[in-house]
Amino acid sequence: MAKTSVIARSKKPPKYMSRIVRRCFRCGRKRGYMRDFNLCRICFRELASRGEIPGIRKASW
Repeated sequence: MAKTSVIARSKKPPKYMSRIVRRCFRCGRKRGYMRDFNLCRICFRELASRGEIPGIRKASW
């Protein structure tokens, strides 16, 4: 879980566009971020396994 000050800093508009830091909206993690879902990989897996993300299901072949 990221510190609240770090999350608040990432929400402010950056001075330069290359400084944008995208973070998971649930936990604030910046690494392993998926833009399509606005989640990190850990939160994505938790929500997908519970069936809370529509259209996503675990692959089996």
